[in-house]
Amino acid sequence: MIARLYDALHDPAKKEVLTMPTEDGGFTHRFYRAPRNVEEQVASRDAIAEWARTTYGWMGRSPDYKASFLATLGANNDFYKPFHENAKRWYHKAQEKTYFLNHAIIHPPVDRDKGPDEVGDVCVHVDEETDGGLIVSGAKVVATGSALTHYSFIAHHGAVPLQTKKFAIVFAIPTSAPGLKFICRGSYEYAANLVGSPFDYPLSSRLDENDAILVLDRAFVPWEDVFIYGDVETANNFFPKTGFIPRFLMHGCTRLAVKLDFITGLLLMAVEATGSKDYRSVQANIGEVIAWRNCFWGLSEAMARNAKPWTEGTVLPDTAAAQAYQVLSTEAYPAIRHLVEKTVASGLIYMNSHATDFNVPELRPYLDRFVRGSNGYTSEQRVKLMKMLWDAVGSEFGSRHELYEVNYTGNHEDIRRQALAYLNASGIADELKAFAESAMAEYDVNGWTVPDLITPEDVNVIKRK
Repeated sequence: MIARLYDALHDPAKKEVLTMPTEDGGFTHRFYRAPRNVEEQVASRDAIAEWARTTYGWMGRSPDYKASFLATLGANNDFYKPFHENAKRWYHKAQEKTYFLNHAIIHPPVDRDKGPDEVGDVCVHVDEETDGGLIVSGAKVVATGSALTHYSFIAHHGAVPLQTKKFAIVFAIPTSAPGLKFICRGSYEYAANLVGSPFDYPLSSRLDENDAILVLDRAFVPWEDVFIYGDVETANNFFPKTGFIPRFLMHGCTRLAVKLDFITGLLLMAVEATGSKDYRSVQANIGEVIAWRNCFWGLSEAMARNAKPWTEGTVLPDTAAAQAYQVLSTEAYPAIRHLVEKTVASGLIYMNSHATDFNVPELRPYLDRFVRGSNGYTSEQRVKLMKMLWDAVGSEFGSRHELYEVNYTGNHEDIRRQALAYLNASGIADELKAFAESAMAEYDVNGWTVPDLITPEDVNVIKRK
């Protein structure tokens, strides 16, 4: 499925939507370059959507996801001083290669009541400085899809800030580097192949982005792959000040919107197959799913078109729309999953166990009679559809995606506090309070204070007394 993404860059039917020229004469996915205006930002959003459709919206960490960060290395390279030349070089070479990076930025859930400096045996830190680079040890979570990537990107993101130099490090490391290890969770793809088939697990079989614990055991990082080292303040400010956040939120929102297109399509077919499409309650539930789908497409459009001026003649997605997605997506996805479950109900489990059942002569007549669908759906068509929908919302793969979407944009409290912090920092909070105060300024304890409103002293019972 990842190969399909890269093949699409060379497909004449998709290349114009997906790619743009590089400064060095090649071409790259549009999101790998920092947009200079609204038109380029909208085009990069459209490229995100086109690539997401290749995986039906189910690959959260597609290669262009980390382009959210890589493109900032060119526009905002001063942030990385004294390693800014590394940032520039990476910006150009990542475009030319269209690199596939994963990232691991969160400290492991070990002793989270303590700062990283107090959990030095677990958190990523520098063991040793050498002439050629740094020797690094420690663990990060969660390195989604990491085993299939070219590089891992390591940075700090957490509620407790870093305090000491050896933990203040941001770098990239190739997947083949000695000392870099991935300890993966169980593979849904392997389980699907072991006891099922593509017919039974059509998403698990090809789109399981295996999550992993990233371990560094005295791994060597050359100086040229270091972006931040030793500067505690810069390392702590990587997320709010690099431009990565609004870009990754536009990518995530667009990918989720494509995913909801897919789920909505499945749901519409499912109620046809069960014969419930004309029920008032079913139509209401589907309407709610459609409203969520429309919401995220609208937010994606707002992020792309309301471009905000940034550094060196570039633009960033709109922060207000990005933060709306950041919060609403965590509520929407569980709600959508629940709507599917209560709308399709027993249809999601009224199925035979395996695709091979349809090839058993003694069993096939029963399946054709008792497991057939409504509105012309045969038993095979109905089961194929329901197994796809079950894999989307009910299997271990589907359950993992709910956990993923709920936590994808960050800590559930922090993302809400960030919305407030942005409102205060941008001055919008003061504008909103002033707007409310403008209405309150039109009256006092004696009545209206503006000339075009009349205090009702002539009819007021209390004042007459």
